[in-house]
Amino acid sequence: MFPAKINEFQEGQVLIFSKPHHWTSFDLVKKIKGILQKQLNQKIKIGHAGTLDPLATGLIILCTGKATKRISEFQDMNKEYIATIELGKTTPSYDLETEFDNKYDFKHITKDIFESVLEKFVGETYQIPPAYSAKKHKGKRAYEFARRGVEIELKASRIDIYEIELLEFYLPLVKLRILCSKGTYIRALARDIGKALDNGAYLKTLERTRIGDYFINDAFTIESFEKELSKIAIHYPE
Repeated sequence: MFPAKINEFQEGQVLIFSKPHHWTSFDLVKKIKGILQKQLNQKIKIGHAGTLDPLATGLIILCTGKATKRISEFQDMNKEYIATIELGKTTPSYDLETEFDNKYDFKHITKDIFESVLEKFVGETYQIPPAYSAKKHKGKRAYEFARRGVEIELKASRIDIYEIELLEFYLPLVKLRILCSKGTYIRALARDIGKALDNGAYLKTLERTRIGDYFINDAFTIESFEKELSKIAIHYPE
């Protein structure tokens, strides 16, 4: 429920947003912080509970004021994604941040073959994070090395993939619904699916649709948030 008074944001609120395409998670935090500080006429503490890549869209949880103490709680929750993967091509970043570097013939891959490969990824597994990621290596983010052309070795992390559902199969594109634990990189999953098919694959689009019991259909856009906030400003002046 939206706060009834503007000062309740300082006390602490959990807000869910739909992140726009090409925005970083920090871009969204900065934007909402600016909107709130203008209404409050004072500084406010705000943070996000889980990064989304700039090329991804979907659900981000923002915590304000004293609710920022709950950020780790939300980070630990399971996540659901809708991913479109293209077979037959690869990129160094496993998404469209970088140019294609290899192409493969994918015409022999049938729906049955693809589904049998998907089954191998359900359950507990170990995943090597993408080189183009925010994973730390010697005190720096992995993408800082990758963008300079420096190769580093990232350690595999334990993850859980609870469900993978094939939603669409129109080669070279496949659409998946994925329910997974924190720390799962869907770009890396696309890479690994390609390898398991003795082929190539990259992540074409990604939307995060759920975090725990929070759903994308309930999320604010920036515009809808500003609209609700203006109602508070009118009815509950500070």
